[in-house]
Amino acid sequence: MLDISIIRDNPEKFDKALLSRGAEAMSQQLLTLDEARRGAVSQAQELQTKRNETSKQIGQAKAAKDEDLAKKLMDDVATMKEQLQTAEESEREASQALENALAAIPNIPLEDVPIGTDEDANVEIKKVGTPPQIENPKQHFDIGEELGQMDFEIAAKISGARFVVLQGQLARLERALANFMLDTHTEEFGYTEVVPPALVRDDAVFGTGQLPKFKEDLFRTEEGFWLIPTAEVPLSNLVREQILDAEDLPLRYTAYTPCFRSEAGSAGRDTRGMIRQHQFSKVELVSIVMPEDGEDELERMTNCAETILQKLDLPYRVMLLCTGDMGFSARKTYDLEVWLPGQDSYREISSCSLCGDFQSRRMKTRYRHKGDKQTHFANTLNGSGLAVGRTIVALLENYQDTQGRVFIPEPLQPYMGGKTHIEIYG
Repeated sequence: MLDISIIRDNPEKFDKALLSRGAEAMSQQLLTLDEARRGAVSQAQELQTKRNETSKQIGQAKAAKDEDLAKKLMDDVATMKEQLQTAEESEREASQALENALAAIPNIPLEDVPIGTDEDANVEIKKVGTPPQIENPKQHFDIGEELGQMDFEIAAKISGARFVVLQGQLARLERALANFMLDTHTEEFGYTEVVPPALVRDDAVFGTGQLPKFKEDLFRTEEGFWLIPTAEVPLSNLVREQILDAEDLPLRYTAYTPCFRSEAGSAGRDTRGMIRQHQFSKVELVSIVMPEDGEDELERMTNCAETILQKLDLPYRVMLLCTGDMGFSARKTYDLEVWLPGQDSYREISSCSLCGDFQSRRMKTRYRHKGDKQTHFANTLNGSGLAVGRTIVALLENYQDTQGRVFIPEPLQPYMGGKTHIEIYG
């Protein structure tokens, strides 16, 4: 959520930033709501001050034995009590109206984020690795089905479209990748491993920005819980409604969880295979830092995700997303796109974002320096380290051979019981 003072200070700059994200200019509407809220606050404060002063005058009148004045003043206080209740209700309504409006507005991009409406305006930062030369490369779903270890038909019978059943060595590969990623992030980069809930409450999803605007992208139980679309939600909310010690920052968390997305609006896109599913697994990275460390932490987090691709020797590129392609809560985002020979293209496998204080304002997450009474909103970051299903896709397509086997990169072999290849019924 944005700080209204930023909009007050420079409404033109704020509107320009919204327009760059494909949103409507909102400064005048928000400032009108803010003015109404401030007026209601002022009226309530004035009534409270007047009531307090009148209450003192009652005591003075009684001390002077002026019963008529005391009675009149008491009647005035009773009237002011009713007026104050009305004013306080108006203040609550005005504050809620402003908060509701702010809650639907996306974050403001940093100055170095390219302006554009869609992915065509994203900027390639670098390419790493050389795509393998494979004659007539197959796509991952053909490879998986031929191995007899990837089944979309049985998954459809069990759950419907956009689900998959992995068996045998492909099932073990998912577990191996998760362990490999977690070990790398905890042992090499100092992240704290967490096993969070996969069901969360409204406040948690609101805190990271999925609610209220994107509820159609989520799954909800009849009991009112939301299935997490990413572990970003529970990991970020580990510090909700807390005042952290500045000396304890940065905090870095990682988790391997299932993720659930309705894929609203994606009809007809990636209908075959594991690229876009309702349920998938991901290793998530979340950081809580001081504002001055946010941009450096984004570079660090992106490097952590890149390291997984480098260790697996998978070709990839780093893209700086434009204003129109960033997520709702992000100020700046890097996408890592892995090369898929079967598709003859790069596809997203990780997205690392700096959110500034956008989420911490929604979660009421602050920090304080030792000996200082003043608190400040923290900065939050999140990224995939990596999407496990898409990593399986990349491994199958990049390491396929002419014999119908798939080579297992050396860093994964200890997690796969020493096997070097995935084979039919392996």
